[in-house]
Amino acid sequence: MKINYVRLEKQSKYQSRNLLKIFKNCLDKSIFVNGEEVGKFEKKVAQKCGVKYAVALNSGTDALTLALKLLGIKKGDEVITPPNSFISSTSSIIHLGAKPVFVDVADDQNIDPNYIEKKITKKTKAIMPVHLTGRICEMNKIMKISREYKIPVIEDAAQSIGSKYYNNAAGSIGDIGCFSTHPLKNLNACGDGGFLTTNKKNFYLLAKSLQNNGMFGRNEVKHFGYLSRMDVLQASILNYRLSKLDELIKKRRANFKLYKEFLNREDIFFPEEKEYQFNTYHTFVIQVDKRKELIKYLKKRGIQTAIHYPIPIHKQTAYIKKYGYEKYKNTEKQSKRILTLPINQYLTIKEINFISKTINNFYK
Repeated sequence: MKINYVRLEKQSKYQSRNLLKIFKNCLDKSIFVNGEEVGKFEKKVAQKCGVKYAVALNSGTDALTLALKLLGIKKGDEVITPPNSFISSTSSIIHLGAKPVFVDVADDQNIDPNYIEKKITKKTKAIMPVHLTGRICEMNKIMKISREYKIPVIEDAAQSIGSKYYNNAAGSIGDIGCFSTHPLKNLNACGDGGFLTTNKKNFYLLAKSLQNNGMFGRNEVKHFGYLSRMDVLQASILNYRLSKLDELIKKRRANFKLYKEFLNREDIFFPEEKEYQFNTYHTFVIQVDKRKELIKYLKKRGIQTAIHYPIPIHKQTAYIKKYGYEKYKNTEKQSKRILTLPINQYLTIKEINFISKTINNFYK
């Protein structure tokens, strides 16, 4: 049995007829930038995220950069964030001249709010939790700190479209939410894309200007911005796939329940979903001993896996060159034990059972 980690080719196969219609419609209209499909996507995805406004962008990285810019983050400022994310959450801070201040993570891989207050200084201008794997961070505690210290919160929600926390959608809890529509995300385009969400009209209007070279209308530039527009073709694809998102999430959640039933928990750890959480399982990450040997064992039996992420940001060469080495105990421990199993919506019960039995047999 051969089981790939992702199956984008199956998604393309099932959706190709509709995608080709979308592509032809885009060519026929010949409006490739700032078309009505972009505005339609912004309205639909804002509604999905439970916010007033959304701004469609070129990538999730651009969403983070613009969010920081909206908060006025500048050289010398500090932004609190975890060290076990994809590199964009840190690089977006550094590119604006600010400094990332890392806080270690809890057992569920998300930032541990119990350590945040210790890292707050007069230079702290934002807190950026990352909702890793489709699980929202403990936002009640984070927002309490935010209110007490008057520090705004940016949700890096790149992996958590559709996730909920006490029935609040990802991207609706902090001041700004940032999302990616990279091909590997649950809501995926056929290329790079992203968007930000907010309930604040001033942030929305400024973001709409910044993503279009700082322009207001066609001719007036009030401040220098960026070129980070989502093109019409990607917006059209996302409008179609947004209608399929709930079905996709339902299947991934069902896959998680199968893993929970089949896997032997004596040898494998993964955090439980708490009753106030609704996780969307962008990834399914387990924590194990003998990871290297397990990966080899699974590969021999046709099972493809991944690691998110084997080298934490604070141990990356680029970070150490700039700031030196700092130790984050839980992050480093997890980076040696985490393993991402296939959880895509095209897996069958037979395949999940096979993956689980293979892992259980390895530890026997």
